[in-house]
Amino acid sequence: MSSTKKFKFPTAFTILFIILIIAVGLTWIVPAGSYSKLTYNSTTQQFVVKSHQQEDQFLPATQESLEQLNVKIKLNNFLEGKIRKPIAIPGTYRQVEQQPKTLKDITLSMVNGTIEAADVMVFIFVLGGMIGVINRTGSFNAGLTALAKRTKGNEFLIVFSVSVLMLIGGTTCGIEEEAVAFYPILVPVFIALGYDAIVCVGAIFLASSMGTAFSTINPFSVVIASNAAGIQFTEGISFRILGLILGGISVITYLYWYSKKVKADPTFSYCYEEREEFEQHYLSFHQGDNNELEFNTKRKIILTLFCLAFIIMVWGVMFGGWWFPQMASSFLAITIIIMFLSRLSEDEVLNAFTTGAADLVAVSLIIGLARGVNLVLDEGMISDTILNYASNLVAGMPPTIFILAQLVVFIFLGLFVPSSSGLAVLSMPIMAPLADAVGIPRDIVVSAYNWGQYAMLFLAPTGLVLVTLQMLHIPFNKWVKFVMPMIGMLLLIGSILLVVQVSLYA
Repeated sequence: MSSTKKFKFPTAFTILFIILIIAVGLTWIVPAGSYSKLTYNSTTQQFVVKSHQQEDQFLPATQESLEQLNVKIKLNNFLEGKIRKPIAIPGTYRQVEQQPKTLKDITLSMVNGTIEAADVMVFIFVLGGMIGVINRTGSFNAGLTALAKRTKGNEFLIVFSVSVLMLIGGTTCGIEEEAVAFYPILVPVFIALGYDAIVCVGAIFLASSMGTAFSTINPFSVVIASNAAGIQFTEGISFRILGLILGGISVITYLYWYSKKVKADPTFSYCYEEREEFEQHYLSFHQGDNNELEFNTKRKIILTLFCLAFIIMVWGVMFGGWWFPQMASSFLAITIIIMFLSRLSEDEVLNAFTTGAADLVAVSLIIGLARGVNLVLDEGMISDTILNYASNLVAGMPPTIFILAQLVVFIFLGLFVPSSSGLAVLSMPIMAPLADAVGIPRDIVVSAYNWGQYAMLFLAPTGLVLVTLQMLHIPFNKWVKFVMPMIGMLLLIGSILLVVQVSLYA
């Protein structure tokens, strides 16, 4: 008697490892090339032009120097630190000697990518440790039970509230990696409400990404892209606000439909087969004896401090110039306060913290592996070649076709450069001037960048999506099935708004 083994979709690690091998192969096929890059040295107060295998060129930090380089960016954007990453200088692309990577670079890039992602990994470990300590106090258990009772019959209100908050977070401050912090606390809540893992990903990752795609004042995408394009970020903001409203309605409507289906029939869940592993992992602290824990004053204070940590984090990112070291530090400080407040023994606290951090080791390693892919592309010097080819492809097209082609180009570039700020400073000085040639405002190109890149980042393995799926034990193919309608809606809304904007100026 023969038996057939059921196919299991590869894990996040396998997918990224395959992509890493492909990236190494591309460095042998795609011609190597490089743009000259412009940076501002705040110490010497000079511009520095770096070109491959050439001596650095130093220029006075003046608007005249920028004009000389054909960089249409206001000087203050450099002096005030709004643009910190190297800017690609238009018209300076040239092919260079091939820089092929070898088999040894596969493992080396994995190690170097992990080192480069150390700040994010420390943040995730501290977050996991905090979750572990709070779990040990029973605060999540007691709070979850109280919430489930209070929302009985109106469960979707929680999904709606989280989605709206994530949409706002995405459009204002581009909450992405920081959203990882919300899963350990919100997932048990969603399970208790009768939903599945994908509902949680939809309310957090999908909603925040839709908000970021239609960024209004997000400093890490639309603001830096506008600065790099030489315009004010407020240009085109009315269309981005309209897109945000339409995109938000689409997400919430879609989540309502899916949540209602899962609530009525749990087998409808796209990840029904993984439910046992998922629930066992996230409800482990909710199991044990059947005695209901009292949601007393101490536990309420602990959960309040936990929520306060996120409020402080959002404030720090938006107004304090924080990045992952500062966020990790603030989380650690509040964790220490909770440790003393909990009155747990030293051994209990240490075991809870290390157990919580250990649960997120796999997530951290995926971030490092994804960074390794980007390192291979950069060190193989093919990223600039891809950008140069894309810019030549769309140059000289009629306005409507041009802007839709820009949307497609940014979808493609989003796969190779998953960083929103990284793609902005690399591509905008090259792509934005192309709008002048076809007679449309540059802010429309900025919108095409935003909407195209994020359509790809819903799926790009080199982005945040595999980290999220690994945390929630969701196979990549199940996520693709769920998210494709929303990608289609994003591109539909974006395409219509782009065409309307172009028609107003044609």
